[in-house]
Amino acid sequence: MIARCRVDYIGRLTAHLPTARRLLLVKADGSVSVHADDRAYKPLNWMSPPCWMAEEPAEEAEAVWVVTNKAGEQLRITLEEIEHDSSHELGVDPGLIKDGVEAHLQELLAEHVQTLGAGYTLIRREYPTAIGPVDLLCRDADGATVAVEIKRRGEIDGVEQLTRYLELLNRDPLLAPVSGVFAAQQIKPQAKTLATDRGIRCFVLDYEALRGTESTEFRLF
Repeated sequence: MIARCRVDYIGRLTAHLPTARRLLLVKADGSVSVHADDRAYKPLNWMSPPCWMAEEPAEEAEAVWVVTNKAGEQLRITLEEIEHDSSHELGVDPGLIKDGVEAHLQELLAEHVQTLGAGYTLIRREYPTAIGPVDLLCRDADGATVAVEIKRRGEIDGVEQLTRYLELLNRDPLLAPVSGVFAAQQIKPQAKTLATDRGIRCFVLDYEALRGTESTEFRLF
């Protein structure tokens, strides 16, 4: 949808987007995101699943979308003027084909899963979920389930991706509770901050060390 709208986020903090023309995306997984005509693919604001959307009438607007997540946080989108509204079924996506280095990192880390911690064991590589495969699903020394997302460069999008996986995996009583490890050769400070806030452990990988060509030094945060 393209609409003139204003957006208010109400949760652990508050944020306000004043009235402007924006692109609103409501995806099949329940996520809602608000985009401007810049910032590349990054939304101005969003709500990740699981979340629920209700529509409220408004006196001085066409409608108000109220998107609420399980924590009670809300994204309120006031639609002042709808310019275009369409719906498209995209079907099942085949998923991202990773480049050689990232795929090799996954393979190497699966072979040497105790790099993540003493007592770690591998359950499965590419563990399937409804929104795509988790790179590695492991158990730690205490037998708890751990989901590992692997990137060459660790950015906020990777943390968001792992967060979505964790939300789904924790609905499975045979796996829950499931914690997360975000592993990458480089992790940006913003991604590290977001991961820490969400209880996700960051792990910096040394590709050459995993290949066994240098001393095995790894940094934990």
